[in-house]
Amino acid sequence: MKIGYDAKRLFCNYRGLGNYSRDLVRILSSHYPENNYHLYTPEIKINVPVNKQNTGIFLPKGLYSVLPHSLWRSYGMTNQILKNGDQIFHGLNQELPLGLENSKLKKIITFHDAIFIRYPELYDATYRKIFTIKNKKACAIADKIVAISEQSKRDVIEFFCADEKKVDVIYQGCSNIFREKYSSDFLISTCEKYALPKDFMLFVGAIEPRKNLLNLLHAVFLKKIDFPLVIVGRETEYSKTLQKYCNDVHIQNKVFFLTNVPTADLPALYQSAKLFIYTSVFEGFGIPVLEALLSNTPVITSHGSCLEESGGKFSKYVHSDNVEEMGAAILQVLNDSDLQQFMKREGLKHAAKFTDEKIATKMITLYKNLL
Repeated sequence: MKIGYDAKRLFCNYRGLGNYSRDLVRILSSHYPENNYHLYTPEIKINVPVNKQNTGIFLPKGLYSVLPHSLWRSYGMTNQILKNGDQIFHGLNQELPLGLENSKLKKIITFHDAIFIRYPELYDATYRKIFTIKNKKACAIADKIVAISEQSKRDVIEFFCADEKKVDVIYQGCSNIFREKYSSDFLISTCEKYALPKDFMLFVGAIEPRKNLLNLLHAVFLKKIDFPLVIVGRETEYSKTLQKYCNDVHIQNKVFFLTNVPTADLPALYQSAKLFIYTSVFEGFGIPVLEALLSNTPVITSHGSCLEESGGKFSKYVHSDNVEEMGAAILQVLNDSDLQQFMKREGLKHAAKFTDEKIATKMITLYKNLL
């Protein structure tokens, strides 16, 4: 098979959508090397290793190389896709380029979430309008829609009137570096690199209001939790709000903000943490929760959205707007070593369901059934 992908996020996004794209292409190209995988991107910001024997990278050509990227992604990319003879095109970011609707090739999108509709105040109005139009059109012309969770499946049906019969749930995974067990020397040296205390709680993710970090800090203050918290993520305007709060309530010595942490160091932080906290308001899947479970770290996360799917039955769940409940849950886990061991053991069992083999088999089966 010849399969094309909208790979903009794969080469330009360090966060969830980029991770999903990179992992999917890695999994498929390694487990089904007989296929040809074509990656279409307007530019390359991240150096991503690919299997050169079966994976090609396609950038704008001619006039499109100097025109705005949006024009190539809407029009020029279509010409390259058709010229390359792709049999399937997979839009990894819930949209498809213009012009494919009249072609014979099969069209798929991965639908991640409708957070920009559920929480419009978190997004620019122009972005919401344009992305909503693109999503509606993609859902209408796609032959299949891959939802990354049952929650995402419900959302694409509710908000974009997708035909339920063409929506399949295929869970995502995460990088295999989180499945490895690292030496104690590596864990210690990594923590020393960032001047971290011996024991700490951990958050990893985007530093934005939806991740609910202000409530987490308030819970630490309210319940007088005398245990360090490490927050890992790129610095944003919201970071300043969080740091100001820490200073105002005098917990700045308990909270460590780490920016520009390379992915290679993250497993050591996960595996060193006593507890992982991810009380986001809403997610499409929640990859950091899976990363923590694979790292044998207990998880506290939020009720609602998809997080019960990624976290399993034995992570601890709280309501994201209930600071009292959040703080009590943190203290319960920190103060109960038996509970920690139980959550670690059951968390690993749940995380074992999200294997590369299962993801690859389900996705390739979907592709083959379309053809």
